[in-house]
Amino acid sequence: MDILANLFNGMLVFSTPLIFAALGGMLSERVGVTNIGIEGFMVSGAFSSAITAYYAEQNGLGSLTPWLALLGAFIFTVIFSSLHAVAVLKYHADQVVSGVVINMLATSSTFFLVKMIFDGSAETPIITHVLKKIRIPVLSDIPILGKALFNAYPTTYVALGLVALLFFIFFKTPLGLRLRVIGENPSAAATAGVNVMKIKYLTVILSGSVAALGGATIVLTSNSNFAFNTISGQGYIALAAVIFGRWHPVGVMGGALFFGLAQAVKDQFQIFDFAAAIPNEFFYALPYLLTLLVLLIAGGKTKAPGALGEHYDVGKR
Repeated sequence: MDILANLFNGMLVFSTPLIFAALGGMLSERVGVTNIGIEGFMVSGAFSSAITAYYAEQNGLGSLTPWLALLGAFIFTVIFSSLHAVAVLKYHADQVVSGVVINMLATSSTFFLVKMIFDGSAETPIITHVLKKIRIPVLSDIPILGKALFNAYPTTYVALGLVALLFFIFFKTPLGLRLRVIGENPSAAATAGVNVMKIKYLTVILSGSVAALGGATIVLTSNSNFAFNTISGQGYIALAAVIFGRWHPVGVMGGALFFGLAQAVKDQFQIFDFAAAIPNEFFYALPYLLTLLVLLIAGGKTKAPGALGEHYDVGKR
């Protein structure tokens, strides 16, 4: 029983950053802009949250530190998401290439800044004020489910709430209808009087900041600091979760939970005797192997937004 509860709780811990990152990717792609830069946005979020937390602690802000770190990640990443938005929307740069550049730029620039700020150190100092798990009374006493769902980090509850919010916006509001139409046929949206470019810019910028919360979550719940390998390909797994979830908020969450479960398996299965015969490298590679498998199986069967990857010319209707 405890093994199952720990497994599912671990799944939530590992999947929460993926949920934020995948939702960010989904936002951008729902309005027709391919988002390969999720990895870079997560790196930016991890870096800026660690730096914000460090200076918050230096100024004695105590328990406010992790929340300020999340806010710092959200705001700072506007730099990288704006670069991506301008490159692909104003200058019609190849969207995949722009995303790859964002990944490279975020990784290299943040590593350089860390070494510059901390006198050549390759990582930030350890953060002492990090997020702690919140145990919900009564509900956390439910067998298996209680320990798995109701004894979690606050970012997990925020991520699940964001899934519900985006579902409501996309499928229950006029704004959501505009977003979906822009992703399918921006010219039709423009004909109906929608400011397509404005919505595209704002959504792409917002998508980077949402994805950055995933990187910040890793720093504030698992790592307690930032280094060049803090993200280690999580952004690409999140991109697979977007495809796996068919660009739907609930489906994207399901994809993130699936990949989070693959990472939780590594920690739980190693307590069994038979696991000793399996190389540790297999468990570390499992999430990435599953990512490739999902892309091979689901990639050709999913229907992406109709205008995904296409450049929109304001002068043409």
